[in-house]
Amino acid sequence: MVISRFEIEFLEDAREFLAKIDNKSRYKILFNIDKARITNDPVLFKKLDTEIWEFRTKYNKQHFRLLAFWDKRNNKNTLVICTHGFVKKTDKVQKSEIERAKQLMRMYFEIY
Repeated sequence: MVISRFEIEFLEDAREFLAKIDNKSRYKILFNIDKARITNDPVLFKKLDTEIWEFRTKYNKQHFRLLAFWDKRNNKNTLVICTHGFVKKTDKVQKSEIERAKQLMRMYFEIY
């Protein structure tokens, strides 16, 4: 039996991003997220700063990113919340994308 290290939830912006991309890219991203849940591989899931992480997928010469944060308030389940996604065009993740993830994280904790 394979044990996952965390559960995943997608905020609306992340779901919209996944809905807009082609099926094969979406499948590859979701495959890599599932793989990251059972392995500790920084190629798939990497810390960007103290609060924000990124799921990383390279497929068909494109670099897809889904930013996320941890919700560890429930002692039973460790939860990773995906905030939004984008296709990366530069070497580094832009600060504006990290700030957007932080804003979505603050909104999440205010609501939940």
